[in-house]
Amino acid sequence: MDKFIYKKSAGVTALSASMTDFTYKKHSHKEYALGVTLRGIQEYNLDGSLQLSYQNGVMLFNPEQTHDGMAHDETGLDYVMLYIDPQLFLEISEKKEIVRFSTPIVYDDRLGQKIVNLSHAILSEKDEALCNELLVSLTDSLVQTNLFSDDKKDAPLMRKAKDMLHTNLDNVLKLDEVCKELHLSKFQFIRLFKSHTGISPYQYFLNCKIERAKQLIEKNHDIYAAVAECGFSDLTHLNKHFKRVYGTTAFEYMSHVNAGFKTSVYL
Repeated sequence: MDKFIYKKSAGVTALSASMTDFTYKKHSHKEYALGVTLRGIQEYNLDGSLQLSYQNGVMLFNPEQTHDGMAHDETGLDYVMLYIDPQLFLEISEKKEIVRFSTPIVYDDRLGQKIVNLSHAILSEKDEALCNELLVSLTDSLVQTNLFSDDKKDAPLMRKAKDMLHTNLDNVLKLDEVCKELHLSKFQFIRLFKSHTGISPYQYFLNCKIERAKQLIEKNHDIYAAVAECGFSDLTHLNKHFKRVYGTTAFEYMSHVNAGFKTSVYL
């Protein structure tokens, strides 16, 4: 049986997940994602390379790094994950520019325990002051372990393409307009975009719409406004795509992050 629980505190979203049959579709997040495999083996493709995180493996995802995810075998998988906004990380770490993890999985008990501690504090709705202290401690450990390399900046053409996709999230994807602005044929653009990001322009555009809907749900606690503002035809349409990325429907996610609402969701 699959279970996903989300909570948010101190600007950080925490996830507790147990999964056997569920499979994440290819997607990415705007945040850093840091997780620990508690039981089983987490299997996922990252930048075209197969990754296996065994028990106590610390998983490190960079912003906009495309991946999927599943349990490696029928015994299933338990893990926790933290999602940290890049700007928040810069503020805490006192770095000037975005950095990137150079290794996708490490086995570091001290670092893993700090991720687990912050996850449990958020999920059990401890005081935000405590969550902030644990977040600073985790960030300091990340900086000290020297797991970062210089940020790989987008090529100007890809950055422009992504910006154009982001500014039209309330509409359908207008590929012809994007390609005309970039002076590329549709086929050239699709091939170039996929080679750079690991997913097609349509998949990226859809992921951005889902991410934007999540942000609006967290901010306004109004699921139908998110449906309208992100151009989904109805709530069923949003829920279908939301669940493929987050393991839970948009309505269930809203229930999780809504302060004071305590529940578990079984799928």
